[in-house]
Amino acid sequence: MFSSSSSSTEKPVIGVAIAGTGFGQKVHIPAFQEHHRTQVVAIYNRQIDKAKAIADAQKIPHACDTIEELIALPEVKAVSISTPPFLHYEMAKQVLSAGKHLFLEKPTTLAAAEARELYKLAQSTGAIAAMDFEFRFVPAWQHLAELLAEGYVGQTRLIKIDWLVASRADASRPWNWYAQKDKGGGALGAIGSHSFDYISWLFGPVRRLCAQLSTAIPARPDPAAGGELKPVDADDTCTLMLELADGTPCQVCLSSVAYQGRGHWVEVYGERGTLVLGSDNQQDYVHGFRLWGSQAGQPLAVIEVPHRLEFPRTYPDGRIAPIVRVIDHWVQAIDRGTSPISGLREGVYSQLLMDLTQESHATGCWVDVPALEDFLAAG
Repeated sequence: MFSSSSSSTEKPVIGVAIAGTGFGQKVHIPAFQEHHRTQVVAIYNRQIDKAKAIADAQKIPHACDTIEELIALPEVKAVSISTPPFLHYEMAKQVLSAGKHLFLEKPTTLAAAEARELYKLAQSTGAIAAMDFEFRFVPAWQHLAELLAEGYVGQTRLIKIDWLVASRADASRPWNWYAQKDKGGGALGAIGSHSFDYISWLFGPVRRLCAQLSTAIPARPDPAAGGELKPVDADDTCTLMLELADGTPCQVCLSSVAYQGRGHWVEVYGERGTLVLGSDNQQDYVHGFRLWGSQAGQPLAVIEVPHRLEFPRTYPDGRIAPIVRVIDHWVQAIDRGTSPISGLREGVYSQLLMDLTQESHATGCWVDVPALEDFLAAG
C-alpha cells in the first residue's frame, strides 16, 4: 500500500468518482484504490450496463450513466475525468460548479479559453484541481530537474526532444475519436501536451514557436461501419521549434507512427555540460528512463537516480506508479486548500501552447506566446 508522511487515521478518506472507463479502468481505478486517502465510490459510463459491470467487478458501490447523477452522490467529494478530450470541458465544468475536487487527464480541453474558464471556476468555488502531468513525478525526470536547478549544465544552449513511438503506426488500427482533430485526437494532444508541460517545468516559459503538423495515415477502418475507411484529420507527427524566454532554442519532434522509433529522449546542452534523459521502452512509457551526464567535455556517463526518488513499488501497468504520486500531491493540496504543483494553471499553459502550435501550422509563421499571467487576465 502507498504510504506518505501522514497517517490515514489523521485525515478523512476522499470519495472519488471515476468518469472514463478506458484509461480510467486500466490506470485511474487501481491508482486511486492504491492510495490510502482515496476510495473509489462511483463510476460513470454513458452505457449503464457497462458501468454496472465494472462497478461489480471492482466492488465500487455506485454506477451512473450521467455526470449529474455522479456528482449528486453525497459520498463523492472528487471526480477523476479520463474520458476523450472533447468531453473534458463540459464534464469538468459540471464537477467544479458543484464544488467537487477534480483530477483531470490531459489534454486539458479543446481550447485554451476553455481551460482558462475551468481554472477561474476552480478558483471561485474553492475546488482543488490537478492535471495528470505524470512526468513531473517519474524518478529519473525528478533527478534531471534537480541537476538542472543545481546548474549542472550551466546556461542552456540547445534543448532537443524526440518522442518517436509506433503506437499508431499500424494503418489497420481502427478509426475513432483519436483520428479526429475536432475531438482532440492526434499526437499533439496525446504526447505534445505532456511535452509542453515538462518544457515549462524544466526550462521555463516559451517566447515564440513555429510548428508543422502532418498526417501520414490519411484513413483508417471504422469497425462500426463494416470496416469502411474513414478520413483522419488529426496529426500523427509534429515538429516544432521553440524559442524559450531566456533565448534557448528547443527542437521538438513527436510522432506516433514511427516503427522502431527511438522512444522518448530529452537532450540538454549547456555552457558547462550536457544531460541526456531517455528511454527506448515502447511498451512502458514511464519505466526504463536512464540519465547520462557530462561536464567539461568529458564522455557521457550514467548518472544513478537517488534511491529516495525511486518508486516504492512496481505495478503490472507502469503508468500507475507516477499517477499514485500525482494523487498524493493532489490530496495534500486538498488538505491545505492550495493549488497542486501540477494543476489547472499548468493545464492552461499546456493547452495555450497547443493552440498556438495549431495556429503556427495553419499560418506557416512563427507565433508569439503571451505570458501566462497576461493570458489568464485577458479572459
